[in-house]
Amino acid sequence: MRAGEGRVVAVVVTYDRLALLREALPAVLAQDRRVDAVVVVDNASTDGTAAWVRAEHPGADLVELPVNTGGAGGFAAGVARALSAHDAGWVWLLDDDTVPSPTALRELLACTTTGGTSGGRAGERVDLVASRVLWTDGREHPMNTPRPRPGASRAERAAAARADAVPVRSASFVSVLVRAERVREVGLPLAAYFLWNDDFEFTTRVLRGRRGLASRRSVVEHRTRVFGDTAADPGERFYVEVRNKLWLFGRSRGLAPWEKALYGASTLRRWARTWRGSRRRGVLLAAGLRGLRDGLLTAPRSTAEVLAAAGAPASARSLAPVRPGSPSAGGAPPADGPLPFSLLLPYYRADRADLLRRAFTSAVHDQHRRPDEVVLVQDGPVDAALATAVDALVAGSPVPVRVVRRPVNGGLAAALRDGLAACRHDVVARMDADDVCLPERFARQLPLLEAGADLVGSGLAELEGTAEGEERVVARRTPPLDHAAITARARFHSPFNHPTVVYRRSAVDAAGGYRDLPLLEDYWLFARMVAAGARTANVPDPLVLYRVDAGSYARRGGARLALAELRLQRELLHEGFTGPLVFARNVAVRGGYRFLPEAVRRRGYRAVFARGRS
Repeated sequence: MRAGEGRVVAVVVTYDRLALLREALPAVLAQDRRVDAVVVVDNASTDGTAAWVRAEHPGADLVELPVNTGGAGGFAAGVARALSAHDAGWVWLLDDDTVPSPTALRELLACTTTGGTSGGRAGERVDLVASRVLWTDGREHPMNTPRPRPGASRAERAAAARADAVPVRSASFVSVLVRAERVREVGLPLAAYFLWNDDFEFTTRVLRGRRGLASRRSVVEHRTRVFGDTAADPGERFYVEVRNKLWLFGRSRGLAPWEKALYGASTLRRWARTWRGSRRRGVLLAAGLRGLRDGLLTAPRSTAEVLAAAGAPASARSLAPVRPGSPSAGGAPPADGPLPFSLLLPYYRADRADLLRRAFTSAVHDQHRRPDEVVLVQDGPVDAALATAVDALVAGSPVPVRVVRRPVNGGLAAALRDGLAACRHDVVARMDADDVCLPERFARQLPLLEAGADLVGSGLAELEGTAEGEERVVARRTPPLDHAAITARARFHSPFNHPTVVYRRSAVDAAGGYRDLPLLEDYWLFARMVAAGARTANVPDPLVLYRVDAGSYARRGGARLALAELRLQRELLHEGFTGPLVFARNVAVRGGYRFLPEAVRRRGYRAVFARGRS
């Protein structure tokens, strides 16, 4: 591995084409710049592919999918495996009918160092390089021509020319090298696409606001049966083409609005050519109408959900790093005992010393399974009573406690970012400074993380009153339980009760961490974690008593929170987590909720998300 390149992991996806794979895989492994690892994804082949890979290439990481997930699912699983299990710096994606020339990878990497316009700043460095694709007779293959980048600057074109390349806006999965860091930022390919447009959607996401090149020197041979492009008569498959294009133009964050208009017009011209050349126009029309219906009325399922349903191993569904010996890695739980975890508890000047003591005691002393450490985050200056209470808690704790003191109050997201950075363990449990944990909380949640989950919450009970003996439970919130229900809920409302969550810090980091958005930073994070493929679960029973005071529901309304809501919905739309129709619904319903009278907000919230008196 050359300095500065990072590990290159090749990902080859195959389905029932062993004869082609016998030529493609050895060519990948025979590069004059060797790959550091190769992941072969077998999409439920029936021709002996898996046995051949194990026998002839035992060093390859073979991911066997029990169900055919198409190229989209295969590349999603392969990229997830490359990043989570192999610490990839670059992923090289190839079809099983692609035979690279011996110098193909070296020339791709050369473009990454000579084709940028600065010292590697995001937006000016090269994040993607596509190979030149030829057919078996040496002609340029029209199926795999990358789309040129519209409006590329003179400096960008000059930098590309120095690398003997051209700037591009998209590329195909026939042979493309992608920076792993950028994949972590934008997420995996969308497995729900199954086939067609999955590479266009993914690479436009990678390249939005970034730079990509098509190399003239990196050459691969694409051994398709016929020479031609995708406008050939597709028959029933036209359904997938239409549905996926509508998903792409309506929901993907890969294209700017003006680009959607540009490429939308190009798509209509292509469809017209397909119609003119079709010998089965009735089949084409029926398939297209079904695609139109589903493209407008449905949304693609999350990649994690598709791959989980297909039986993909946990390490091939998510971008979170694999823990050695964990179920994600395909092994047994750690042999040296239960999974260690940190308790993260922020506090600030408005918190009461007596309630903080009770919260700490319930989450540490009273637990059947205690945390291995506690990280307290003081968010800005506090009064003497609260400072004294913290000192006493530290001195009397049965587990190590560290206090992170922030000189200025920066809000919950900033406090949690600093707290997570201070935690010694990957698994972190959240706790608020005025809530109460039930003694069995961690004993019930930690086994789910030990089984491979990345994010686990629970139900909670709303508690009124601040003095022991005078408190009363007034409502219960039961969250969605399985991953599919959690994913569905996440597009309208947070599927987790924030004070109850236990998560892997690595999965939080993979989704971009906490970002500043007052009172909604948790929902934003959880939506991004779901979108990034985090494995999720909830315990239905209330494991935390959540204290509601006179201002709890008041804080959920008003112009300030309505503006925060609008920003959140814009971010979810921009990130592709929601589409235009869901965006409009959420702005109308969730935004309108912020302007209702407080009593109506309380009744409405408890009617929909909690049980109890209002």
